[in-house]
Amino acid sequence: MNAPADTAHLAAWSTDPYANALRTGRGPLFLRRTDGWLLPLDVERWCAGADPADLSALRRCEGPVLDVGCGPGRLVAELAAHGHRALGIDVSEAAVARTQGLGGSALHRSVFDPLPGEGRWGTILLVDGNIGIGGDPHVLLRRAAELLAPGGLLIAETTAQDVDERVLVRLDDGRGPTVAEGTPPGAPTDTLFPWARLSTAALLRYARQPDWRPVDQWEADGRPFVALRLSHSARTTSQSADAANSTPVTSNQFPRNTSGDIPLADS
Repeated sequence: MNAPADTAHLAAWSTDPYANALRTGRGPLFLRRTDGWLLPLDVERWCAGADPADLSALRRCEGPVLDVGCGPGRLVAELAAHGHRALGIDVSEAAVARTQGLGGSALHRSVFDPLPGEGRWGTILLVDGNIGIGGDPHVLLRRAAELLAPGGLLIAETTAQDVDERVLVRLDDGRGPTVAEGTPPGAPTDTLFPWARLSTAALLRYARQPDWRPVDQWEADGRPFVALRLSHSARTTSQSADAANSTPVTSNQFPRNTSGDIPLADS
């Protein structure tokens, strides 16, 4: 399954500024809209350990966890350290390498690529703004429903501002246009890709469909979160076929000796 402009999304997050920020553990790094507005990206927090707000989300995880857009891997590593099965996916090779370096399991994939265990995941995480991936919340929620097991949980971080926007953005470190790794000479360097920003109220509006049921919403350290439960009957014909033919969630994709069925203990 491919989202619109997914190629641009892949190219943008493969740029040197993002890879360099993850390698050094610091910014500055922004998403820049076409009108010049800048959204700061919290690289330092992403590259630190899981904080209390992160733990408030991780404690709610059920079954095997898929962290979509895992970045440098703090959440996957935290889950693995507590004996919970977790797999991160990210379109950045630097992010995958850093996650693996922390002892977490990660794959270099887009959420719209074929993935292991489709239709079997217990929880999907969309934190650090990743509810914006692809720029179309309807498409992302549909893809999450394909990946989750019936009755599975989607935990998403939303924005503190009352916003519902779909925009074109590019990565910006303040030093000019970004260049994706492997970009041919003479190719455009200013890669735009679609992104979305949603408040809790906006996400709940998108989730007003039979497949999803809001089960929790909370705020921790100024970061708002929403938990949505997938209906036990939410399984289309195509999803059933995909799940039957998908690669199972195998042991070589997770750390050893993990239970995978017990939510993260309070700490």
